[in-house]
Amino acid sequence: MNLKTPFLIKRLLAVSFLFLLLIFVAMFLGLSLGSTKTGLNEVLKSLLRREEADPVLNTIIWNIRFPRVLLAALVGATLSLGGLVFQALLRNPLAEPYILGISGGSAIGAIIGILMGLSRFPGVSFISFMGSIATLLLILVMSSGQSILKKDSLLLSGVMINAFCSAIIMFLISMTQDYRLHNIIFWLMGDLSMATIRQAVILTAMLFPCYILIFWLSHSMNLLLMGKEMAQTMGVNIKAVTVTLLLTTSFMVSATVSHCGLIGFVGLVMPHLLRLLFGPDHRVLVPACVMGGGAYMVLCDLLARTLPEQGEMPAGVITAIIGAPLFIFLLKRSRQ
Repeated sequence: MNLKTPFLIKRLLAVSFLFLLLIFVAMFLGLSLGSTKTGLNEVLKSLLRREEADPVLNTIIWNIRFPRVLLAALVGATLSLGGLVFQALLRNPLAEPYILGISGGSAIGAIIGILMGLSRFPGVSFISFMGSIATLLLILVMSSGQSILKKDSLLLSGVMINAFCSAIIMFLISMTQDYRLHNIIFWLMGDLSMATIRQAVILTAMLFPCYILIFWLSHSMNLLLMGKEMAQTMGVNIKAVTVTLLLTTSFMVSATVSHCGLIGFVGLVMPHLLRLLFGPDHRVLVPACVMGGGAYMVLCDLLARTLPEQGEMPAGVITAIIGAPLFIFLLKRSRQ
């Protein structure tokens, strides 16, 4: 990690302050809006003077909305950061955990853990991580050699693995004949409705060390983008950095998938948007992706909760509606 430049430090602080403000606004909206109509004064009273607020409103905000908003922020931060890391390591602007099939492999592991009756943590999370690692190894084998840097080869591998993972998922669901079937199907579409404060705290403890590690290696990611020879000349241990980043990112993605299912395209939308705004420096992009991705996911989940007149839709539906057209646009532009 290299933060010796005063200009870089000022820029990093400015970007962090901006996105910290953004994520606070998004989380406040997530706490304030929902199926239960609440006034701004009542929400502020519950947040600032909890003992003076209506007990029912306190329950809604702190027991239902707060864990969900916190989980959405963690999921958005993780998937956005995961997309940034994969795009840097594979030098492919279309790389993203969902598109590459990493999320699908994690989902297979999570479903197996759920059907085995394991606890969400550590049982389901561990098997989900094993599924993501198996998928990652399969991608690397299919795109072995120099072809891993070619967009067509990488995307074709991801599409094939996604199709295979979808078939396995459908097979597992078809073999499930009990009450868990509906929950698994809804969970697969990106479900944040069952969030609890315990779940959010466990996920926070799992993910924050990963965020710090990736930020520490952000300068190495900059050097890797300049080519292997340049990175080696600058003292980067390419193999160690690459393996560390791949394992860390796969662990983060599997942790979020095991808690809230498949949510796609967040890792495509946010890194591209932030790269356009702030340039290619990963020392700035990593914290921007963490906070910007978190705010984006909180707002997507808010739309999923408030758009339907009755009930709600999975948050993954909103992210796919936004992200899929962007993926098609970027794919078309990359072929020109």
